[in-house]
Amino acid sequence: MVPRSSTPVLRGLATLVGAGVLALSTLPGAVGATTSGSGPSTDGGLRAAAAAPATTAPANALATTRRTIDREPLEPLHVTIEELTPGEIPGVGTVEVSGTVTNVDDETWTTLNLYPVIGDAPMTTAAELRAARRSDPLGFVGERVTDPGPYAVVDRLEPGATASYSFTVARSRLGVTERGVYWFAVHVLGQDTAGRDSTADGRARTFLPLVDQPPAQGRRPDGATVVEPVPVAVVVPIRRRVLHRADGSLAETQEWIEDLGPGGTLGRLVDSAAAAGGSPLTWLVDPALTTAAAQLAAGNPPRSIEPTVDPATGEEEPPEPTGTDGSPSGSTSTDASEDTTGSGDGSGSPDGSAGADDSDDSGSPSPSTSLVPEPVDPEDLDPEARAAARVATDWLDDLTAALSGTQQVLALPFGDLDVSGAAERAPELYARARQLGGATLPGLPEAEVATEPGISSPLGYLDADAVAMASSDETLLLTDLEVGIGADGTAPALASVDGRTVVVASSGAAQGGPGPGRRLSTVSVRQRILSEAAVRFLQDEPEPLVVVLPPGWSPDDPEALLPPLDTTWVDLDTVSDAVAGEEPTEVDPATLNYPGSQEVAELSPAMVRAVEDQIAAGEVLEEVLTLNDQVGDVLAGEALAAASYTTRPVRRTARASVEAATAHVRGLLEQVGVSTPPGVTLSSLSGRLPVTVVNDLDQPVTVRLDAQSDLPMSLTVPDEIEVGAGGRASVLLEASTSRQAVHNVSLLVTSPSGEPLGARAELPIRSAQVSNVIWLIMGSGAVLLFGMIGLRLVRRVREARRTAGP
Repeated sequence: MVPRSSTPVLRGLATLVGAGVLALSTLPGAVGATTSGSGPSTDGGLRAAAAAPATTAPANALATTRRTIDREPLEPLHVTIEELTPGEIPGVGTVEVSGTVTNVDDETWTTLNLYPVIGDAPMTTAAELRAARRSDPLGFVGERVTDPGPYAVVDRLEPGATASYSFTVARSRLGVTERGVYWFAVHVLGQDTAGRDSTADGRARTFLPLVDQPPAQGRRPDGATVVEPVPVAVVVPIRRRVLHRADGSLAETQEWIEDLGPGGTLGRLVDSAAAAGGSPLTWLVDPALTTAAAQLAAGNPPRSIEPTVDPATGEEEPPEPTGTDGSPSGSTSTDASEDTTGSGDGSGSPDGSAGADDSDDSGSPSPSTSLVPEPVDPEDLDPEARAAARVATDWLDDLTAALSGTQQVLALPFGDLDVSGAAERAPELYARARQLGGATLPGLPEAEVATEPGISSPLGYLDADAVAMASSDETLLLTDLEVGIGADGTAPALASVDGRTVVVASSGAAQGGPGPGRRLSTVSVRQRILSEAAVRFLQDEPEPLVVVLPPGWSPDDPEALLPPLDTTWVDLDTVSDAVAGEEPTEVDPATLNYPGSQEVAELSPAMVRAVEDQIAAGEVLEEVLTLNDQVGDVLAGEALAAASYTTRPVRRTARASVEAATAHVRGLLEQVGVSTPPGVTLSSLSGRLPVTVVNDLDQPVTVRLDAQSDLPMSLTVPDEIEVGAGGRASVLLEASTSRQAVHNVSLLVTSPSGEPLGARAELPIRSAQVSNVIWLIMGSGAVLLFGMIGLRLVRRVREARRTAGP
């Protein structure tokens, strides 16, 4: 049982305090006595909705519910706020609130009365909001609104059961007038076997700003001048771990189905953006993720070595279905330009000049678009692949629709590369990732979404080397925890780090709301964003607010996140528009707070070597395949995805996947071999050697041979040897030597540029010393032969003369 207090003494004290709070809340003037006139007159103009009947959960629901609640002191009743409309205290009208009450106790509770609570003093700085979020979840925050009585009632709640509640409180009942951010809570008072007291048995808390900004320019009722809305940029990160099997197909297929589905993390993120109705947003997208979704939509085929160029012209051919295995076939050029989009003024493109126009000028599609396989008929797939294909197709369609309108799309380096680790150990990896991403987003159906280059880690930390490595046209997002937070809890929206302008995102706005309960529920995150905007709005010169949604987070209610942010005092913008015109604050790189935990999590030297090995193996395979000019990019993309920020928690698994893919590619290369006779004897000091190049791959290859001898010998081999699919090619090697001996020659099959493929053969060659003996024997035999012939002729002549007579 979860006790209502640790000891009877403490419970008695809590009862006394609660009674005092209740008495204070019922004093005249404690809350407003007027009504809004928005509800029935039976309760003085206050409309209350009865709580829905309780639902009984399964036998293990109690333990499950306890595990899902934040690790904080629990009360016997767990309360949530799932809807809060509007997200601010209105000038007139009502505030509607609804949620659930769950009995996490071991005994039944009855007559559960619900009341709203409003803070007694407003918070006016971001520092106060930070402190409030860290405050005691069970601490006092304000007066309970008890007039006209319980706002909702749950008659009975069994252990593990959950009941819904909903009520409306009039603006006049809240009794607050000073501008700022107030605590808003819901208290539940119930009765158990110990009876009833005035101490809350369950509560939920959040923030509720009071700004009272009229919709038109002019003056407020209190005479204050209406100020411009505070620019707020919400950054939606589309990033996820992308790991492959050795053959290039995507791993974790079932997890992909869950994440891309309507109830999954990525599915709800896209749905929340769609619910914004085209409001300006900034997207932070990993091109490898949309490429992976397109691969799932195509049936998750393995890596293909099928032709991607026309053998007659040598140019790339349109993609065509390649059989039941769904092997991908490219459609666009792999000639990529590193000139992505951006203003080039080092300010993170604040003027909004970067975008589709810049990408159109390049005239070069993204290399990653050639990595997208051709869609297949889902009916031809196995059940899991079919389910993944349908979910991925729907998600890509939804993402395409969400990206339409006034959106800014920042493309991460391909694979969401661990930029800080690459900057220190392998800068060339970052250059390859940026080149591979290109200027458009791959995988989107019938759409070419232009992107701008952007860099940000999931937690917003980049070390000084990574900042210095970035080019001036890239938008860098850093957390204010790294740049430095002032006494008021805020940091400048723009900072200049060693001459490089970076956008500073608010860590507080992404931390959600206070406990108890889920700090990152949709309502908690939304109210924190509104509250952070409100305290900025109250400043004489409001700073823009940039919010990067928490990593791995998605709204439980997609429609409750973005629409309520569109108020008269909030101007939803893209990042580039929000910071336009801001003067960056100088920040010394040495003062950047880059945590040691981030440094430890960076790419290890072993991981870097594994990634470089896979990229190198892919380049060799592409060079060897006569008609495929894309497999190198495919393998590079897989390797870069394994070196992602998102694979930091599973580095061993990621490294194993890279090593398995490299071994798979080397296995393919070793299928191109060389066959030689057991031995060769030269008839002189030079001659020709017959060898055969064997290609066991089902694709044509172009290779060369590298011959090496243990003793001095000159060996001439053809520059290139073309071998058809599953074919053989006979080759004559020119050999010459000045030394009479047995030469042991090694023949290696290499790529045209000389990289060994793995196959080799040993060939012993006997040179001219053995040839002289042969000539001596042959000469001696000739002398003997002709001598015997002459001797027999002489004898025949003599015999003829003797027998002829005198």
